[in-house]
Amino acid sequence: MSPTFVIVGRIAREFILPSSGQPLLDHPGGNVLYAAGGLSLWEKEIGLLARIGEDYPRLWLKDWEARGMDIRGVRILPQSVDLRSFIAYDEKFEVSRGAPVSQFARRSLPFPKSLLGYQAPPETVVLQPKGGANARESAGAPDPLAPLPVEIPRDYLEARAAHLCPLDFTSHNHLAHVFKSASVNTITLDPSPGYMNPSFYKNLRVLLSGLAAFLPSEEELRALFWGETHDLWEMAAALGAYGCEIIVVKRGARGQMVYDVPGKHKWEVPAYSSRMADPTGAGDAFCGGFLAGYRKTYDPLQGALYGNVSASLKVEGSGAFYPLDVLPGLAEARLHALKDLVRKV
Repeated sequence: MSPTFVIVGRIAREFILPSSGQPLLDHPGGNVLYAAGGLSLWEKEIGLLARIGEDYPRLWLKDWEARGMDIRGVRILPQSVDLRSFIAYDEKFEVSRGAPVSQFARRSLPFPKSLLGYQAPPETVVLQPKGGANARESAGAPDPLAPLPVEIPRDYLEARAAHLCPLDFTSHNHLAHVFKSASVNTITLDPSPGYMNPSFYKNLRVLLSGLAAFLPSEEELRALFWGETHDLWEMAAALGAYGCEIIVVKRGARGQMVYDVPGKHKWEVPAYSSRMADPTGAGDAFCGGFLAGYRKTYDPLQGALYGNVSASLKVEGSGAFYPLDVLPGLAEARLHALKDLVRKV
């Protein structure tokens, strides 16, 4: 059966040290899975589009299949690929991605052999206008682990909706173009901080045109409009003029700002008050939930409410599919409670 939804992005092998509790060592992760987890809370028939190496555990793929996901879009490269990702949180939930040896020692935990030789990726730096051509080319350079348009199963292009998780600008541009040219009529996109800077602003016109929703974080949006304005609503309206129907600003613990471009409606949605345990992937889970809610109702506010609930459940535990293991009815109860907290601006 062809998938109704397609999630595009990256897959990882995660090593997470939460602020308290047991670590998560060598566990399936990556933005594709977190978005799929947030979507699966409400909808099924999900196709995954990503790349992995031949050394990626096949049992994990079988587990995703058992959860009802279509993995034909997961391309297995004929080589080993280091997909390890290390994240540590302190008591204030501030993130550290480097120095894993000292992070484990600080918690008096044995260092896992599977993390030996790990090199943290360079921190993502939001480029300023003086970044120059070289910095610009670097931000737009294709990621070798980003899915290629030619790798998309033909029937994935017949899906009702697709979400593009953070990738480089070139990959986003090519993939979005393919889905727009097909019969996929609802496309949402979460940008990468690497290209959310003033030097890429004009290029966003082609990327945003035809999208149902653009879902940047507040930090990414402020970086894009660095030196221009401090008003987030002005920023949302400016991006909406590029042909996107909805702009949602993800603000972490402060919830979301939702701008309906055609009607010029504005809402502020507070984050659902939940017990914080592991915030990894919460933004991706929100995007998955948003896609489910928007496709169900074609209402941007409802989309944000569904996404908000998905994120609230994700932060309460570790693992991309943690939201799927909560008590039955909890998601619907939170959705009902959250509706009364929305503020129209």
